[in-house]
Amino acid sequence: MPQKTVIFIVSIALLTFSLTSCLKVEHPSPAAKSHAEPQAGESPAKKTIPKTSTEPAGDVIPETGLTAEETEAGWIALFDGHSLFGWKANNDLNWRVEQGIIKADTGKPGLLLTTSPFADYELKFDFRLGPETNSGVFLRTVFDPKDPSKDCYELNLCDQMTEYPTGSLVGRSKIQKPVASSQEWQSCNVRLEGSQIQASLNGKEVLNFKDTSNHQRKVGFIGLQKNAGPIEFRKVYLKPLRMSTIFNRVDLAGWRVVPGSKSKFEVVDETIHVTAEQQGYLETEETWDNFLFQATAKSNGAALNSGYFFRAIKGSESGMANGYEVQIHNGIKDYDRTKPENAGTGAIFRRTEARRVVSNDHEWFTTTLSAYGSHIAVWIDGYQVTDWEDNRKPDTNPRKGLRLKAGHISLQGHDPTTNLNFKNLKVSTLPAETP
Repeated sequence: MPQKTVIFIVSIALLTFSLTSCLKVEHPSPAAKSHAEPQAGESPAKKTIPKTSTEPAGDVIPETGLTAEETEAGWIALFDGHSLFGWKANNDLNWRVEQGIIKADTGKPGLLLTTSPFADYELKFDFRLGPETNSGVFLRTVFDPKDPSKDCYELNLCDQMTEYPTGSLVGRSKIQKPVASSQEWQSCNVRLEGSQIQASLNGKEVLNFKDTSNHQRKVGFIGLQKNAGPIEFRKVYLKPLRMSTIFNRVDLAGWRVVPGSKSKFEVVDETIHVTAEQQGYLETEETWDNFLFQATAKSNGAALNSGYFFRAIKGSESGMANGYEVQIHNGIKDYDRTKPENAGTGAIFRRTEARRVVSNDHEWFTTTLSAYGSHIAVWIDGYQVTDWEDNRKPDTNPRKGLRLKAGHISLQGHDPTTNLNFKNLKVSTLPAETP
């Protein structure tokens, strides 16, 4: 079992259907190959084939448009610039990717939604409207919203011939001064924190709204809408907010070494440094079920093996690491980053393979993990590498089946070659779906 830098999010079994009934979709992360352990009665996950533009060559780390400083600060790319990985449409609208742009222009009104739900975040994107286009970006939305005053926050994008001009929240808040319509590229920044929603267009604030209604939305998908006319989006980025630090950079307060561990965990230069004789684990005292996790790591050797465990049962000498594992392993085959050597950094070890290894040994990389109900997604340096739905039967041990119950997060020491550093470890709890 491997080790590197990763970031995550999670939940419980009897709550699976109640927490994710409106939020459940299917996800196309590559299944694990030789590393997968078949489960009795487990059927292969249904795969969807995204409509893509040109796939980057196998030896390439795709450009996300984010700087190193932005990725370390927690920004992720919701759109990778070349595919619809991590997105799912709620009807048969002709969403597609062309030359780094998400486009739609034919079909009944519908949404292209993130497969991961989010709660508090900053979102930025570019959009371009056609003549008489009516579009929008749906925030904290259910998969198939019917009433924008209850099921989502719909940020309208359209011409001025409408009750809710661009920048308004349909059914909730109308901007005072309509923005001049344009068919050029425009930029939009949105910030959702608790009940407060702010939006800026082309650098100018147009919306500052506090929801005091009985229909507040706390968590949900992000949806791109095509209603009338053609619509285009590009450069779609998100930064989670309300992240709490779980490592104080001074000592290991809030953590404990699992009994039986034969690894060494110490604070060096405000990082957690890990070496090992054999496997060992450092786990949090606190537990999380549905959450977002971010951390930055560095592997100080070639193709070292480590990982982040989550929703893990409290470790003991007889069972040190019974949890899901976000793999850390930067090895690749045939100089091809789409062929991970050992599931790949960002994979859910034994369950999926990373679709591409985008991190390098001897360099810091940031992992973002989202765990919500049975859905798990992972980004490495802002690029999404895993999008997975755990469709196994419920079990208290995630090595054997679906676990939604809160569990510990732990860092792994793997073998005598282990030599890694971890820093900037942060977690944000995701609320249960709004009724």
